[in-house]
Amino acid sequence: MGLTVGQLSARTRIREVIIQAIERDDFSACGGDFYARGHIRNLAKVVGLDPEALVHRYDEQHGGVPLPVRAASVFQADTPIKIRERRSPNWTTAMAVALVIVVVFGVVRTMGGDGDTPTADVVPASVPPASPPAPAGSAPGSPGRTTSMSKSKHSDVVVLKVKAQRSSWVEAEDASGRRLFAGVLQAGKSTVLRAKKRMRVIFADGGAVSLQMNGKNIGAPGRSGQVVNRSYAAATAKESR
Repeated sequence: MGLTVGQLSARTRIREVIIQAIERDDFSACGGDFYARGHIRNLAKVVGLDPEALVHRYDEQHGGVPLPVRAASVFQADTPIKIRERRSPNWTTAMAVALVIVVVFGVVRTMGGDGDTPTADVVPASVPPASPPAPAGSAPGSPGRTTSMSKSKHSDVVVLKVKAQRSSWVEAEDASGRRLFAGVLQAGKSTVLRAKKRMRVIFADGGAVSLQMNGKNIGAPGRSGQVVNRSYAAATAKESR
């Protein structure tokens, strides 16, 4: 492309010393494989090469793609939470009781003939417990407890909506290393990324996109032309570097 290292550094926002090291196949200054892949993709786009082909070559020369890490082994709660098991109604017992009632009633009618039909005391089958009353001050049929449980269920999920003001490369992985998105997000387009507890995202141009996290606008992740790496956690609903 006829670019000097300084010009390439200005376009990619990658320090010259890192670019020079990458040219010598020295990736120790990148800070790890995750960031090395991001630098390779950013450099490849600027000089007109295939980013995925270069990343694939990097993986082959440096031990391959790392095995995924279980999120449970990384993000463990300090205090285990005991969830009370909800028992469903015993429908088998209820059906058995109902069947016995039907049989007894049939036998009584058969033995009674044309005379007075004896009556039998019918024991009602077990039925599921009624729903608890709505909290004071709530309208009938309001979500109440169901809404609270739904919010608790989804409190460990981070949802990040990325909208491109201009075309830019975006790459995202969840806490286990599984790729959520990798490619150029065209101007005017948007994508929604979902992950449990945490996700890591590389933006080739921090000022080219605007973000919305769990329904809250958090603006652009960086300056125009800046390559940024961000981590988004559901527990705090905050962005971290």
